[in-house]
Amino acid sequence: FPRLSSAHRLLSRQLSHNFGFVCDQRRVRSRPNFVGNPAVLSFAASQVVKGSSTSGDMGDSIKFVDIGANLTDSMYLGEYHGKQAHDSDMDAVLNRAWAAGVERIMVTAGQLPEVKEALELVQSKDPSGQRLFTTVGVHPTRCNVFEDSGNPQAYLDELEQLAVEGKQSGRVVAIGECGLDYDRLHFCDKETQQKYFEFQFRLAEATGLPMFLHMREAAEDFIAIVKRNRHKCSAGVVHSFTGTKEELSQLLELEGIYIGINGCSLKTEENLEVMAAIPLERMMIETDAPWCEVKNTHAGAKHVKTKWEAKKKEKHDLACCVKNRNEPCHIRQVLEVIAGVRGVTDVEELAAVLYANTCKVFFPEASKEA
Repeated sequence: FPRLSSAHRLLSRQLSHNFGFVCDQRRVRSRPNFVGNPAVLSFAASQVVKGSSTSGDMGDSIKFVDIGANLTDSMYLGEYHGKQAHDSDMDAVLNRAWAAGVERIMVTAGQLPEVKEALELVQSKDPSGQRLFTTVGVHPTRCNVFEDSGNPQAYLDELEQLAVEGKQSGRVVAIGECGLDYDRLHFCDKETQQKYFEFQFRLAEATGLPMFLHMREAAEDFIAIVKRNRHKCSAGVVHSFTGTKEELSQLLELEGIYIGINGCSLKTEENLEVMAAIPLERMMIETDAPWCEVKNTHAGAKHVKTKWEAKKKEKHDLACCVKNRNEPCHIRQVLEVIAGVRGVTDVEELAAVLYANTCKVFFPEASKEA
């Protein structure tokens, strides 16, 4: 194994002190149970180097957990806006992620049918149960489903049953995606969102699972609801954070609440300033794929070093990403922007801290193994 640097030894001690476990950078785990055929895997692995002359600088020891990817989205089946553009390329997408250093992916779900679909996906694409996991909950823009069902309590009970069973099997690691979204009230009004956001804390209380949270243009009401119910959940992450410094400060006052960063968090110079103010010990990273990529027009794009060849969906190629469709492998770009903005030179150390934060909340067994 490569020698452990002094910086890594220091980080290891810090993580042991702060989080109760040691992150051993010497151990580069094998990646068993790759999905798909060897040819697809070879294509995927080649893109890490092919796309950028600097991608190798980060080294294979960097590990990621993508805390939020919408892998049930029809884009990964080749369908865009109701039209079929190509065959499903899920295997290639996953293999690119594994080749890029992604060790685990949390597949987010936003309502009952999606939870069932996500569970089927993670079980079929990762039979070993080591890499793909999911959440159980209802997205704020879909909270009408509770009342549309005719029996909100029965709907919640079915979610709870799936969450309990999923926790026991190790497949369900969070309650969510739930929260408030006042930017898209045409889908669901404020009152309904508030009622059923608070309602879903019962799931966290019943299962002991942390929460995967959504907050968009609703900071005041969101924070008030979380404060009232904080005792019901073990911890949580406010994903895809795009709020202000003041909103960040209020969230950081809530013990056990972390901040999730993706491409949408890195659009403007103001976004970058807010991101730079997040204590690293309270940060996690994600892609929110197929959305929220780091676009060339984003303020953070100048810090991106690793790129994958991409083609339009009409010219689909398993060896390439699809243009304007985000993938879990792109989590490396999120890390690079964070490092660039914050002036971090030891990217491996930064990645190790973010990985440790995530394992502490969502994968405590990984903390014990480390």
